Amino acid sequence: MSTTLIVGPVRAGKSARAAALARASGKPVTLLATAAFDPNDAEMRDRVERHRASRPAEWNVIEISQRGEDALAESLRAAEAGTCVVVDALGTWLGALLLGAEERAARDPVGTLAMLDLRGTELANALGATRAEVIVVAEETGWGVVPATPLGRIFRDALGRLTRRIACDAERVELVVAGYALDLRAHATAVDET
Repeated sequence: MSTTLIVGPVRAGKSARAAALARASGKPVTLLATAAFDPNDAEMRDRVERHRASRPAEWNVIEISQRGEDALAESLRAAEAGTCVVVDALGTWLGALLLGAEERAARDPVGTLAMLDLRGTELANALGATRAEVIVVAEETGWGVVPATPLGRIFRDALGRLTRRIACDAERVELVVAGYALDLRAHATAVDET
């Protein structure tokens, strides 16, 4: 149906903006929560709990990390017309895939990046096939220094490519910074990759 991409830095208000747009749609909302975390990581557990507490009780929540690697694309393809789906967020989904391939990444970074690009293509295809209105949250990456590790560079490149691909196909793209949303389609010019 339609896709909105919301991109921006950490703690900028991306999830809050996605929630506001989902509520404004007036449709039943399903949240596809992508965070996978070690329950012994107290800081990450606290982050996840704060996100859970902020969600409206009437939302259907699917914890993607509990359902397997293909769960995000499958959930998008299965979404019904007349509903709104929030994907929160691309970076945590991609990060979980990369951590699952960490040994491969150490010996074959180019192949690992290609695998992540393929998974990104599958996700983009699922977005294109869904009948629901979809709001995708993506973490900003690449505005800082080049990561010092191969794993960090693979993640940065894969997330950057996936975000760009989804932005190209989305009807609406917003950059959220410091609690403000900027409509990129209204104020920006797309560039070709050379």
